[in-house]
Amino acid sequence: MDIDPRDLIEANDDKKEASKSRLNAAVAVTIALLATFMGICKVKDDNICQAMQQAQAKQVDSWGYYQAKNTQEKMYEAAVTQLEVNSVSLSGAALAKADAAKKSFAELAAHEKETKDKVKGDAEGFAKSYDDLNYKDDQFDLSDATLAIAISLLAVTSLTQKRFLFIFAMIPTAIGLLMGCAGLFGWHIHSDYISNLLSLLELVPQAVIPNSV
Repeated sequence: MDIDPRDLIEANDDKKEASKSRLNAAVAVTIALLATFMGICKVKDDNICQAMQQAQAKQVDSWGYYQAKNTQEKMYEAAVTQLEVNSVSLSGAALAKADAAKKSFAELAAHEKETKDKVKGDAEGFAKSYDDLNYKDDQFDLSDATLAIAISLLAVTSLTQKRFLFIFAMIPTAIGLLMGCAGLFGWHIHSDYISNLLSLLELVPQAVIPNSV
């Protein structure tokens, strides 16, 4: 029984179509999962941005209040100093009155200093809170950037049907998932060199598309 070459060609075409279909399915599922994960991270990141704005506003208000209290303290201290100078030439009832006023201003100055120190602590606490939130915001930003690159690579994979691109896309995918989970679960992972890696990954789709179209 002779084998018809057309049957071999059709079988080979069917095999290619099946392989193409599997690759496209893998790309579609991966993109759907990444988009869902990015959506979850986006909600959390928006909440963090709002908390950062509140912390920054409270920090600014606290430092303004601190400056006001510091000014009041200096004014009371200056009044005490002025009374000390003036009391040198006073005696009797005038001296007693000056001493009473000096004591009152000294107490006011001490109260303003105590309040000022408390406000300073609050301001520094808001600053730390802002920095902690900004740390998480950077994690989500890095996650969003790497996952966006991964989705771009997956789109190019579907267009060009190059399997190595799908494998390569798993690198930014892994980084994006890692940083997203770090932001969600409070993991202390924050590497600046990952940002430098992004500039290299962004060049891949640009390099592949012109050669494949």
